Parts: sequence; C-alpha cells; structure tokens
Amino acid sequence: MASNTTSSDGNSSPQQQGKRQVRVWCDGCYDMVHFGHANSLRQAKAMGDYLIVGVHSDVEITEHKGPPVFTEQERYKMVRAIKWVDEVVENAPYVTTLETLDHYQCSFCVHGDDITLTADGVDTYHIVKTANRYKECKRTAGVSTTDLVGRMLLATKTHFNVDQDTLEKGQTEELGSSHSAQSPWTRLCRFLPTSQKIVQFADGRDPNPGDRIIYVAGTFDLFHVGHLDFLEKAKAEGDYMIVGLHTDQVVNRYKGSNYPIMNLHERTLCVLACRYVNEVVIGAPYTVTAELMDHFKVDIVCHGTTPLAQDSDGSDPYGEPKQRNKFKHIDSGNSLTTADIVGRIIENRLRYEERNMKKEAKEAAVYEAFMKTKQPAADN
Repeated sequence: MASNTTSSDGNSSPQQQGKRQVRVWCDGCYDMVHFGHANSLRQAKAMGDYLIVGVHSDVEITEHKGPPVFTEQERYKMVRAIKWVDEVVENAPYVTTLETLDHYQCSFCVHGDDITLTADGVDTYHIVKTANRYKECKRTAGVSTTDLVGRMLLATKTHFNVDQDTLEKGQTEELGSSHSAQSPWTRLCRFLPTSQKIVQFADGRDPNPGDRIIYVAGTFDLFHVGHLDFLEKAKAEGDYMIVGLHTDQVVNRYKGSNYPIMNLHERTLCVLACRYVNEVVIGAPYTVTAELMDHFKVDIVCHGTTPLAQDSDGSDPYGEPKQRNKFKHIDSGNSLTTADIVGRIIENRLRYEERNMKKEAKEAAVYEAFMKTKQPAADN
C-alpha cells in the first residue's frame, strides 16, 4: 500500500529519517462530524505518523445504533476533509478486528475514553483490547451528537427563541436522550473553550510572500458537507484562506429562530479542523470593511449561493470588496444548508429520539456494571 513520504507540515517522513512508520487506525460513524470527532483524530494522529480512519456504512449504523443523519457518502467526504486524516476506509466493519489492523498495516487502534456497543451490547473494541492493540485518547467533554440533536429538536418548541448562551444544557439533553437512563459520556456538561485548544487546532502558519489570500465569512453552523464543498471551491481561488465567523448575536439577528445551533467557540474549532482553512477570524464583522481587507491583505472575497441579508443599516456587507473588484460568487454545486440538516432531524424526530434513548440506556447499563466491579467486595 502506498503511503505519504512527506508530512503535512513539510517535514521529512519517518521512512526518510530511517524510522519505521507508525500507522494508526481509528473508526466510527462520524455522523454530524463536530470538533469532538476532530479532536479525537488529532490526538490519534499524534500517537503515530499516518492516520487511517474507517467509516461505517449506513446499513451497519442503522443495525447497531439507528439511522444516521448524514449519508455514508457525506460522512466519507467530511472525514477526508479533517486535516489530521491521511486516508479513509469506506464501509469499515462495526466491530474492529485484528484482520482489519493487519490489512492496513496499523500497529494499534485508538478510540476515546467512552464506550461503543453493538446492537447486542458488546464492546466494539473487545478484540483489539484483548490483543493489547488498543489505545485511548481523551474524549472532548461538552459536545456529543446526542446533545446537538437535542439542540435542533428544541427548534420545534414554543420557547426556541431562548438565547443560546442562557439555554440550560439539560433542556437539550432531555430532548436528545432518555429521561430514565443517562450515559456518563453525554450527560450534563458544557464545553469550555481554552486558548490551548484553539492553538492545537490552528494552522499556525502565516501566508508566504506572494500568496493569494482568500477571505470568506459566515455562520458555518453545524459544519457540514455543503460548507465543505464551498470552502474547497473557494480555496481554489488562491493559496491562503481566512474564514470570518460571525458572533452568535449577529447570526441570530439574520437567521432568527434558535440559530446558531453551535456557539461561536464550537464553530471556530469545527472550521479550524478543515484542511482547506488556514486562519479564522473569531467574531468577524458582518460587513467586510476596508480595514479588514487591508489588515489581512485580502486579494479576493468569496461568497456562496445562499441568500445574503443586508447589514443592520441596510447596506451591502460586501460593498467594499465589490467596489475594489475583489468579490466573487462561488457555486459549489451543493445546495445543502444548516436548515436542511435541522429539517432532517425534525422530520425524523421520533426515530432519532428512539435511537438516542436506546444508546443512552445501553451505555448507562454498561457503565453501572463497570462501576460495580470497582467497588470493594463486602466483608463476610
């Protein structure tokens, strides 16, 4: 099997340095890919040199977990776009086997410190754990697909206009999971952003002399394959791409409802994990100003085909780049929007609630049994 000879940062590969390449395996559903998934893959890549990620098919996920939100083709594309991933294996088996690791010449498998179960309640990593070819990375606290589904379901409630910053996390957990049993990995917990986490995700590279700099701006809420296709097309317009992310308050002003589903810090990490993105402006102004363009030495400003709301004063937010003849509409060929994703959830609400309830109950039962084994035996 062919492999990369140079790392993504331009340094020599282990082979060039006379060392054996350490190949690492990860696998999962990667449904509604978020920064928690990206962070686990970042940690896994740091344990070796070459990261291979297996993604399960729609059929496998439906059998063991319930219907996925995204199709397998959408999920394959999303995982390929995470900058720490070197290779994606489609239709990976739900239970990780030694044969899979050997076939792809991987030394070990990496998974988060939560648990994944089959439909029969069996640990999907029991085989590689027994063979001592399993390593754990730290799960990103405060984010889960269960919670994100709950946030979207909240949009169907009469109180969906509650400010996202004041929304109690427990409300979204209630909508996304079971009332009778709670998994220890998706229970009440709020993501706490830190400067270290942003540094870990950031590109850390300044533009090279002569680089053509692209600027795009938007919400990028529930980062999905529609965003990805747009960013890929926009990146082709130059060499170094900067993404401006609007604040939660600005987003709510022009999108309404309970948008954004993910807050500014969560959206920042999702965008930074994309291999096409070099830099993010956190809390960028809605209007692209002359000061912003001059400061970042922007050569071209791109916008997709989604409808554009005027600024609060009625002005065109892209007036400045248009006046400079540095504006371009990009048609990615993908019309998927965040509203479409929310629509998928709402349309299949009962199916997703049932899926999450079963998942929570299984995980809670396993965790309870595990904790009992940790208790000291009672004295006779």
